[in-house]
Amino acid sequence: MDLPATADDALAQPTRARLFAVLNELRRPAGTEELARALDLHPNGVRVHLEQLHAAGLVSRAKSPSARGRPRDDWSVAAGAQPGGDPPNAYGDLVRWLARAIPARQSRLRDVESAGREIGRELAPDGSFSAHDAMRTALATLGFQPELDVAGNGTLTCTLRNCPYRNAVKENQEVVCTLHRGITRGLLDVIAPKATMTGFVPKDPEPAGCLIEVKGLDRPTPTAENAT
Repeated sequence: MDLPATADDALAQPTRARLFAVLNELRRPAGTEELARALDLHPNGVRVHLEQLHAAGLVSRAKSPSARGRPRDDWSVAAGAQPGGDPPNAYGDLVRWLARAIPARQSRLRDVESAGREIGRELAPDGSFSAHDAMRTALATLGFQPELDVAGNGTLTCTLRNCPYRNAVKENQEVVCTLHRGITRGLLDVIAPKATMTGFVPKDPEPAGCLIEVKGLDRPTPTAENAT
């Protein structure tokens, strides 16, 4: 009997590592055929590799309508993905050093949030999926392992289960979290211009659990994986 794939052995295979890298670069869901074209491989072989990544918890799968009848698979980086078995660490020492170099003065914090907002607009995924799905995909790709919950009044609460900037936060939490707040605002500028971020609560980066609250975001696209 075959044992389930783990993140370690799934990414040890070069094609699967390339697929995971392509999905990170796209920052949006992509179909099997699109990914096959990106790697210049046959879709059937790529589908097998994607199934292995899915079994390892690195990618998620959703269904979308297809002109040829049967719904197609759309793949994206899983919200809880832990490449190599460890939570993502983002940019390591470089981010720590930059955080240490920026003073947490009010004027500088305004500049930091403004720069983050521009970055967020650049990072926002494009595509025809819902703003809820775009938010989840963008934050998952950045390594935050987001859990999204929509209340009955339509307010979305996003809990971030990993801080990919944890080492930088230890150097200068106010600056790094201000940058992240700006990035989140920039994402919303593109994927949900009418939505309002009503809460942004930083937490200790080790246990993580930062909270983002948004009003006016549309509801998620129903899929086999988020319908429960």
